[in-house]
Amino acid sequence: MATSDHSTVSFDNSDTRREEMHSTIEQWIDDLVESVDDAQASDEFQKWLDVQSRFHDYSHRNTHLIKVQCPEATKVAGYNTWRNDFERHVQEGEQAIWIWAPIITKRCPECENSPSYHENIGCEYDETPPDEWSKGLVGFKPAPVFDISQTDGEPLPNLETAATGDAGNLVSQLTDAADELGVTVRIVPEDDWVHGTARGICQRLSLIDVQPLVEVKDRANEADLARTLVHEYAHALLHFDIDDDTERAKREVEAEAVAYIVGRYCGLDTSGSAFYLATWESDDADVIRERLGRISRTSTEIIALLEG
Repeated sequence: MATSDHSTVSFDNSDTRREEMHSTIEQWIDDLVESVDDAQASDEFQKWLDVQSRFHDYSHRNTHLIKVQCPEATKVAGYNTWRNDFERHVQEGEQAIWIWAPIITKRCPECENSPSYHENIGCEYDETPPDEWSKGLVGFKPAPVFDISQTDGEPLPNLETAATGDAGNLVSQLTDAADELGVTVRIVPEDDWVHGTARGICQRLSLIDVQPLVEVKDRANEADLARTLVHEYAHALLHFDIDDDTERAKREVEAEAVAYIVGRYCGLDTSGSAFYLATWESDDADVIRERLGRISRTSTEIIALLEG
């Protein structure tokens, strides 16, 4: 059984590891569902966002698993990857961090299972032999990784997050990324701003230009300007086609979460963010799971463009 130590868990028992990893994720989501109007739920959500900002290219399932096992982790890799690729060695006695790793193998074109499972379930596809099948994702398996703090060896300057804190450069990077995101962006001088106290807006364009239009009010605080751009980009990607006002309000939390993750990744101070999870009060576990997935995917998409 997973053991608890100073609010962390471990998955030492190989016989029950899969079940415990699944149940840990599901329990966390269930707890969010049951207590979205509680400050503690918002605190847990923000802790997950902190980890997601460090592991933006991991799924929300894996970032939660990292959070509950090693909350301070900053960069993880497998034992052999540390040794062979980076000339670092896992220190003796260190406990593995378990995450879900994809299983990529030859896959039946019809049932999308590996050859052994294809045979076990009695799939009748026989147009091509298994040796000629293309490879694809057939499932996930527990895989051990270790944080850089658990290793010794050569320094890894290239592994550190490329966050310079240069907010001025970040604004230009974000505006350059607008086309790739399918967004039209305008930075409006303060004297020309007509949207009241709002710092940014996202709205539909005409039928001729169907892209979302993001407008942000120009300001001296470049870090705040960059963060507002990310927030409005998230709106454009997350609910540009959502007409229901209640759902749009719920996705405000998602947009704020994306801005928090990207901002932290880029070295901005996003500590002033507030997450009012009470807007999710009517959502069940499946819906919240979808929300976490959207936050993770949208953050990854924006960060990938900034890195590119």
